[in-house]
Amino acid sequence: MRKLFVLISIVVTALILVWAYFWPDALFLFLPVGPLIYMGVEDMIQTRQSIKRNFPLLGRLRYVFEDLRPKIQQYFVESDTDGAPINRNERSVIYQRAKKQTDTVPFGTQLDVYAEGYEWITHSISPKDFHKMDHSPRVKFGGKDCKQPYDMSVLNVSAMSFGSLSKNAILSLNAGAKIGGFAHNTGEGGLSPYHLEPGGDTIWQIGTGYFGARTEDGKFSDDAFQKNATKPSVKMVEIKLSQGAKPGHGGILPAAKNTPEIAAIRLVKAGTTVFSPPFHSAFSTPTELVLFIKRLRELSGGKPVGFKLCVGRKTEFLSICKAMVKLKIYPDFITIDGGEGGTGAAPPEFTNSVGMPLLDALSFVDNSLRGFGIRNEIKLIASGKILSGFHMVRAMALGADTCNTARAMMMALGCIQALECNKNTCPTGVATQDEYFMKGLVVEDKKQRVANYHKNTVESFVELIGAAGLDHPEKINRSHVYRRIFMNTVKTYSEIYPIIPEGSLLEGGDVPFDFDEYLNKASEEVFETE
Repeated sequence: MRKLFVLISIVVTALILVWAYFWPDALFLFLPVGPLIYMGVEDMIQTRQSIKRNFPLLGRLRYVFEDLRPKIQQYFVESDTDGAPINRNERSVIYQRAKKQTDTVPFGTQLDVYAEGYEWITHSISPKDFHKMDHSPRVKFGGKDCKQPYDMSVLNVSAMSFGSLSKNAILSLNAGAKIGGFAHNTGEGGLSPYHLEPGGDTIWQIGTGYFGARTEDGKFSDDAFQKNATKPSVKMVEIKLSQGAKPGHGGILPAAKNTPEIAAIRLVKAGTTVFSPPFHSAFSTPTELVLFIKRLRELSGGKPVGFKLCVGRKTEFLSICKAMVKLKIYPDFITIDGGEGGTGAAPPEFTNSVGMPLLDALSFVDNSLRGFGIRNEIKLIASGKILSGFHMVRAMALGADTCNTARAMMMALGCIQALECNKNTCPTGVATQDEYFMKGLVVEDKKQRVANYHKNTVESFVELIGAAGLDHPEKINRSHVYRRIFMNTVKTYSEIYPIIPEGSLLEGGDVPFDFDEYLNKASEEVFETE
């Protein structure tokens, strides 16, 4: 589009000059044309707005409509969602925080407080003074076998791979993490130079393809893993069992996208189609998974190692818990990805109808660890449409220690939800490998927006818990959040998601009725297959 604009500008200017040669009055045509050319050139050289940079002059229409939207909404009632993954109110807040614009709203609550599903946090008559609170709370990750614990921010960048995102997007996210002091999950696509160059803290994710840690035939390689895992920027290692957007579904890297650069990062052959299987080859039982965690911890030099999953069969997770208790080996953390998690491309049946939603999964995992008496050994990370400070409060009330977000970080980068992620035509340069679109995303500008969004959202979270009379995130519990069940029925999370007694799932414990059947089927020697 930039080249087309330049070409049209040159042609129009030449035509006017030629015409003026024969008819001098034609120079007056520059009065309307000149400002348009100036505006287009200004769009191309500015660095703050990717759409205007990639689509000079025409891109301005988007911002005109963006300004008009609040006025239009006064006359036309809109639904809460416009068919995109994040509704307009949430998008606006994310953009405003990333740009350090005012994120307050007039005229009070914008939601129907009597609608089923409306939620809120209880405030205190004696709130804490926000200005005296820690505005950047951190949580220590690393259990008894960890030699290099990591103090992690309460909000971090969720897993998104290089290859799915552009190199400029990865550079911006990691540089933003460096500025703000939070962590950046690499996604399963491997540890790229763009994750390392800015110097931000990274969580290296190992998926079923073992990209960056594999042999030529796709098996896990101790040597390749150790080479990357011991790098100073890698603070933790995460084994991906499944993801919320497409649990139980493998991945495909088409030959056309498998460039020499991506192949070198993933340790695969360039120009070939590479399949990520839906299951791991390094282990096949709960016991083997737990031993694999121990193996990676030792190879990494004692860094925190955990696993990520979207909860499916409850029996299988309880089987992992049984294996942990039997071996007395525990992951340093577990990342819970809700079934509402997003991805660049997946079959709609998987995105819409597979996997346990985040809140249900968090409650179940937290209760399971409590029931086995090992909750204090393991930190929990929540991932799945975490967009605001209240979403963080809600997740922590159900057991999360920290939160990850992907969508909101993409919004901070300038994503406009064009829904072109799977076509390599993302107009903002976020989810594309097309050099033309990628140039619209300027790292120096977007890295600061990522840091701004993180800082402002975490401070909003801190303000919320202060309003509830709490001085630290670890004091949030299920009694602090309410949900309207019916128009005249309201319950707390502690009533909707009751906590089970500590140790109740151990041998001889008083097993809660809703765990009994699953616990009887669970075995540390095999994942349930029936």
